[in-house]
Amino acid sequence: MPELLFVYNANAGWLNGVLDTLHKTFSPATYPCSLCAVTYGARTMYPEWRAFLERLPAQAQFLHRDELRQQYLELTDQALPAIFRRQLATEAWQPLLTAEQLRPLDLPALMAAVEARL
Repeated sequence: MPELLFVYNANAGWLNGVLDTLHKTFSPATYPCSLCAVTYGARTMYPEWRAFLERLPAQAQFLHRDELRQQYLELTDQALPAIFRRQLATEAWQPLLTAEQLRPLDLPALMAAVEARL
């Protein structure tokens, strides 16, 4: 089963989550995480995204940019947000969707793109 790594262009933590929600709400055009913007509402993951992830034939892992630096230093030169894929835990992560590819997608298009590339 392939693995997917979803990396948000935001830092982890409660306070960062609050600040991101405010940024997303009051200045969506300048919000730097298109992946967050289309998959999360003000407080929680959108139900249709959660259902999509549950039926994906892949294991999904989610990290924030500060967590990425701690766990996968080799990916820190990649623009974020991004989604990576690997077939086996021993393989290197490969880009599935880059920041540039994610930027214009809404939620239905994101789900279609992930499915098409799996």
